[in-house]
Amino acid sequence: MMKEILEKVQQGILSVADAQEQLATYENLGFAKIDYHRKKRQGFSEVVFGEGKTAEQIISIINTLQLKDKAVLVTRISKEKAEQVLGTCPSFIYDETAKILFWKDSNQELRFEGYIAVVCAGTSDLPVAEEAALTAEILGCRVRRIYDVGVAGIHRLLDNIEDIQNATVTIVVAGMEGALPSVVGGLVSHPVFAVPTSIGYGASFNGVSALLTMLNSCSSGISVVNIDNGFGAAYNAALIHRLIQKGAEQNENTLS
Repeated sequence: MMKEILEKVQQGILSVADAQEQLATYENLGFAKIDYHRKKRQGFSEVVFGEGKTAEQIISIINTLQLKDKAVLVTRISKEKAEQVLGTCPSFIYDETAKILFWKDSNQELRFEGYIAVVCAGTSDLPVAEEAALTAEILGCRVRRIYDVGVAGIHRLLDNIEDIQNATVTIVVAGMEGALPSVVGGLVSHPVFAVPTSIGYGASFNGVSALLTMLNSCSSGISVVNIDNGFGAAYNAALIHRLIQKGAEQNENTLS
């Protein structure tokens, strides 16, 4: 990218001022420094965490990101705050269940083949599961949602096991005792990201019980993220999914 920009300057196609703007790694808004280089370093653009930010701050950030990227994602944003943002940025979409505000270029296509499975134990876990599913989709991945298949009715999970086994990565979201990731982990040959939720009665300690169960899982290949962190699981799953697809593309190119 840098070489191309410098060559355009040399050829007189691009001014020095425009080149300087394109080479900038971040923009200082005073209250936030927008990291334009994130996508180059990590493969995905900067994501905005909505909690603790005012609607005005979010509007400034997403307007700046929208100039550079083909997708903008804001997580953990309340309905009231999202409605304020939508008044100024009507091209964005708000999902109340996931508490996600997002925008995607209408010309942007899904970047990768295959899919990530998002498996959810119960309906009460849906907000976290949808945060994971929507995040993965906005990052360019296909997603299959397999919901309400907790261990209390294991036949529901087994009825969907082929779809789960054919995924490249699976995200498993569960509260209460958090047993579902161990079951799924023992049935698949790909990475599993376990997400404990804060759903449960008193002794679940707002998700700590599920977190400890998942950390102590006897199934191999399970990684555990923080309580209610659907975003974190989806981001990691998308990174792995992207690497798998790149490897497949390289093998096809080698064989051809």
